[in-house]
Amino acid sequence: MSGLHNLRSRAGNPRRRKRVGRGDGSNRGSYSGRGSKGQLQRGKVPLHFEGGQLPIIKRLPYMRGFTNRFRVSYTPVNLGALNVFKDGDEVTPGILHRRRIVRKPNSLIKLLGGGEIESKLSIRVHACSASAREKIESFGGTVKIIESAPPAESSS
Repeated sequence: MSGLHNLRSRAGNPRRRKRVGRGDGSNRGSYSGRGSKGQLQRGKVPLHFEGGQLPIIKRLPYMRGFTNRFRVSYTPVNLGALNVFKDGDEVTPGILHRRRIVRKPNSLIKLLGGGEIESKLSIRVHACSASAREKIESFGGTVKIIESAPPAESSS
């Protein structure tokens, strides 16, 4: 039958268990390694106890909100930023990164309708607002939505 009273060190363990309260000659007598007087000698104190001060967990704001782990975060790009391209150019996330319109090479791009477009472009992005699509198509350009997510960065 197993229980806490039957626990033993594994075989070959070099360290012996501490036997406290076996006299001053054992170097663990008198106060048994707890020091003299005070709360820590006499009883158990929770690890997070702060001596009667209002604990840090209670000093923090009560409602700290919630973070959705599955949120998809897009990098916004306004139409006005695409005026650096010429008529007939194809715009992809890689080209946007090379032209320094987008900072991160693997970020998901969402095209927004801010600004005016001045050329007919073929655009491939991960998401597009309705106003941006309308402006591009009214100018004769096309918008294609990329379904695939960017490649995951390896940890090695």
